[in-house]
Amino acid sequence: MADTIILKGKVIITGKLRTKTGLHIGGAAGGLDIGGITNPILRHPVSKEPYIPGSSLRGKMRCLLERQMGKPLTKLIQDVRIHECEDPNDYQECPICHIFGLTPDIVRKDKDKTEAWLAKIKPTRLFVRDAELHKSDDDGLKKLKDAKLDLPYAEIKTEVAIDRITSAAVPRQNERVPADTVFGPFEFIYNLYDVNGTGVAADVAWLKHVFKAMELLEDDYLGGYGSRGTGKIAFEDVTLTLRSQAYYAGEEEASDLTQKHNEQPVPLRGINYDDLQTTIAVALA
Repeated sequence: MADTIILKGKVIITGKLRTKTGLHIGGAAGGLDIGGITNPILRHPVSKEPYIPGSSLRGKMRCLLERQMGKPLTKLIQDVRIHECEDPNDYQECPICHIFGLTPDIVRKDKDKTEAWLAKIKPTRLFVRDAELHKSDDDGLKKLKDAKLDLPYAEIKTEVAIDRITSAAVPRQNERVPADTVFGPFEFIYNLYDVNGTGVAADVAWLKHVFKAMELLEDDYLGGYGSRGTGKIAFEDVTLTLRSQAYYAGEEEASDLTQKHNEQPVPLRGINYDDLQTTIAVALA
């Protein structure tokens, strides 16, 4: 296995996530007293407020990057196909597998390659937290509490399937968080590792793929029913903070990496990745 794995720092990415259309991330109907709703949303078990699971964000970002990079779908998890490098040499050059990680059984799958895997495999770089409703008066929780909605914090969208022969209509009701609802602050943690003295240059360079995945998600959809108008989101007020090894040792303050224009964070698509890489490299030198 790798002799040394040194955490050189963490890039903390935060901001707001705003729904541009209704949002449906499905939950279990069994624990909700919601009458005839066919497809309820996921809610916090105590507060009953909707939230966005980190797994939903992270999984969709990985999926979109795999498609954008044209990665083969080599791993089957139950009925779900994803990309996962099958050769340790391919893994070395794969941003997807480094950023989002590998399943543990990859090392045991081919015993002839176990030693090679153990010499090269690194921990997952990206952690994604659950995003709760924003607590501001204007954007999040209070706005939904004050709104006249079909259900607490949610609307009902009725869809109808039409039989092509008889024209019989079969309605179904989907619960959605309304458009223009804000979740946040969302929090992504991107880890920078030095394994066996190889440095963090590759990790720093691959950080841009996290932002590209966020851009792809803005142009796609989150949750279910995206092809029927649901799930468009936007990331807003994105801030970046570097917490270095020295920060965790109590020797220095965290570094603000947020790029600004007129004292405001630049839009997601305005981030200059070359400047960001240079700033991180200098801070960690």
